[in-house]
Amino acid sequence: MANAGRRVSWFTKGTAIVFGAVLAGVGAYAATNWIVGLSSNSSGAAQSATIANVTISGVAAPAAGNLLSPGGTGDVVVTVANANPYPVTITAMQLPTSTTYATGYTTNALTTTQAGCVASTPSDVTWSFATATSGSSHALTTALTVAASGKANNPLTVTLANDASMGLSAPLACANTYFSMPSLTGISATGGGTGTATTSPAVDGWTS
Repeated sequence: MANAGRRVSWFTKGTAIVFGAVLAGVGAYAATNWIVGLSSNSSGAAQSATIANVTISGVAAPAAGNLLSPGGTGDVVVTVANANPYPVTITAMQLPTSTTYATGYTTNALTTTQAGCVASTPSDVTWSFATATSGSSHALTTALTVAASGKANNPLTVTLANDASMGLSAPLACANTYFSMPSLTGISATGGGTGTATTSPAVDGWTS
């Protein structure tokens, strides 16, 4: 009986030791009156993405629906490629002068010039609503949002409706000709955001 009593005593004592250790552990994580603050100018490091220019290029497909004739306007088909890791929204185009002319080519590959229908002839083909001042800005009817690089709808194919003009002085050599329009001088655009990308192919342009 005495041995049994000692065994109970050691069990009870062992249990008390374990329970006390648990309480000590809990106490180590309990709230205290020692309040810890934050040093002034505590901060972190971040870095912004680079900015890449968009690229606008003339393409043969889809073919222009409205074709040029003397005194009239025609469609211009382009692709807009965005190399940035974020979408870019274009709201306006800046044009060269009204005396900066397009060059004519024999095929839609735009590799062989059309004799008698080049910029210096001149072809009398210009951007619609271009002025005597280089860089005049023309708002798009609808803003174009080009998706981030690697996403669907980038490059974006756009038909600029009636945004090429042919003057009455266009030479006969410019009949049945494909034109490389004069280089744009700039765009008005912003990058970033989560706007929905414009679906390719799209129809847009400026009307003044």
